[in-house]
Amino acid sequence: MENIAIFLPVILSFFILIMPSGIRYIYTLIVTLLIILLTSVPAAMVLLDPAGASQVFIAEGLPGTITFSIDSLSAFFILITNFTVLTGLLYSNGYLRSYRATKTSAQFALHYFSYTWLHISMLCVLMLREGTAFLISWELMAVSSFMLILFEAEKRTTLKTAVNYLIQMHVGLVLLIIGFLLAEAVTGVFGFEGLRTYFINRPNLPLFFLFFAGFAVKAGFVPFHTWLPEAHPAAPSHVSGVMSGVMIKMGIFGIVRVLTYVRSDAYNIGIIIMIIASLTGLFGIMMSIAQTDLKKLLAYSTIENVGIIGMGIGLGALGLGAHNTALAILGFGGGLLHVLNHSLFKSLLFYCAGSVYKATHTRNLELLGGLIHKMPRTAGLFLFGSMAICALPPLNGFVSEILIYYGLFAGMKAGSVFQVMSMLLSIMALALIGGLALFGFSKAFGIAFLGAPRSEVHMEENVVTGEMMFPKLLIASVILLIGLAPMLFLSPLLGMIGAQFRLNVEQVMPPLVPALSKVSLMGIILIMVVVVLMIVRKIVLKPGKVSYGPTWGCGYTAGTARQQYTATSFAANFAELANPIFPKEIEYAGIHEEDIFPGKRFFAQRPLDIFRTAFNKITDRSMLALKNIARLQTGNIQHYILYAFIFIMIIFVLLYLNIL
Repeated sequence: MENIAIFLPVILSFFILIMPSGIRYIYTLIVTLLIILLTSVPAAMVLLDPAGASQVFIAEGLPGTITFSIDSLSAFFILITNFTVLTGLLYSNGYLRSYRATKTSAQFALHYFSYTWLHISMLCVLMLREGTAFLISWELMAVSSFMLILFEAEKRTTLKTAVNYLIQMHVGLVLLIIGFLLAEAVTGVFGFEGLRTYFINRPNLPLFFLFFAGFAVKAGFVPFHTWLPEAHPAAPSHVSGVMSGVMIKMGIFGIVRVLTYVRSDAYNIGIIIMIIASLTGLFGIMMSIAQTDLKKLLAYSTIENVGIIGMGIGLGALGLGAHNTALAILGFGGGLLHVLNHSLFKSLLFYCAGSVYKATHTRNLELLGGLIHKMPRTAGLFLFGSMAICALPPLNGFVSEILIYYGLFAGMKAGSVFQVMSMLLSIMALALIGGLALFGFSKAFGIAFLGAPRSEVHMEENVVTGEMMFPKLLIASVILLIGLAPMLFLSPLLGMIGAQFRLNVEQVMPPLVPALSKVSLMGIILIMVVVVLMIVRKIVLKPGKVSYGPTWGCGYTAGTARQQYTATSFAANFAELANPIFPKEIEYAGIHEEDIFPGKRFFAQRPLDIFRTAFNKITDRSMLALKNIARLQTGNIQHYILYAFIFIMIIFVLLYLNIL
């Protein structure tokens, strides 16, 4: 019976490739709902079980026996993954409708098949412990997401981005293989269970950070992030939402999973993770501010939020090493709650960005403006998501970040001078990240939705359909629910943390519950005040007729859109301050004295990611080397015989010298 339950969605997924185009989406939705039902029910049972007992499913009749295990950590990530994948699929039906005129039925079939297999592979990653099965699932996740990025493969930049993404995913895969092999050489077990034995009697730090590097490629920690700002904009918006919302979280899951086996060096591990995470968060939001591509801005913001999650996880590891239960629970609690929160508001923002792109056919903020008049619902939801990602009350981002702040302040009360200074610097970094995030999303919302149009962008009417609005409203409702009733979500999460890291959660609950209850009460009061003010405003304005006119321009109302702030000028002062760290590339053809009748000129400025620039140099040189090696393929049989002869002679010499 278990075999049927496990393999039925896998078998049904292949029929997506042959389904008639008229019912393909409905069939994919049915398969996805079946997968969600089969995995969410046991996951919810495990997560809500006070004892935290795992559920195990065994698949037999294969070349080997595969064991699927759902513990509380897996259950938490499974529920997040299922919700985000479902909202992405619901959004995709409206988003992809305009592509039916340019894409073939086979291309749509491959897209939905890849989407389903991305879902399946992520769930397998969360449920498998044996090394070979886990790595196969990890590879399937990379290949299926690669195919999704290639949806618009006719664009050369998209093809290059997808190939770069696949290369970097395989770099991470190699690091994970090496880590498992090192553990197997000592324990004889190839998989996560081998780490349990390995970490008991050996230094934990070196092997942990080998795994950290492998998982950090997927998660997007600096400097392993270079694929992320290119892949997210290249993919369709529903895929971007899923990749940013949950796929990169597979890297976070892997890091936390390895941490559950760590038995020593946890303090040093926590300090190093916090340093890397702080730099990641600062780098991500600073690069986000400088972007003019709306989806690239959101992609760099994802890196920022990975940094915030990492700060929470690092704080939790530091608490484990310092034997400080409160510090560990608050750190892990804030970090993992932010995993949930980020999956919500970032998928919402990507879906809103997709709606903007569908309506205007551009993601360039320099060309947008005034969209709030044409797209009021999308504008409202983008503002809602921006408030959440900036950790403003009464929304969910505020709750997870305040838990991390609680943990950081708790770490300052008890500890060495070094620990106190580390906590203080982390508080400063988190506060700076929050301030810059507010600046960055003020720019994104203000430039795109406020003011007057900055160009003659053709707006398509009624392109944002109800089926594109429903998943966004669903996400927004969960964001608000977490902000107003955080303990509803935090209680099972803290129970999971206690079970995974063998911590007594009851030590933290007495002071935490009243504090979060006050946060909820303040949020409710804030909403009530806003509602009352809106009602009063409506009553006051009702007797008279409201007239609308151009924005006041210091007495001069005949200006053009060119006199507004652009995305570049909005962040110009910040870009100048950050210039030593974030260089920029300028395209400008100057006017010379001999140009009596100069033609049109343009000015373009793009921020450069120093890590991506370095990575591009490496890949360009590698491609050049491969092209040079390709010259050996002459097609001449004599040359191939010569190569074989030279190889045999080299082996002979090495054997003679006893090197082999």
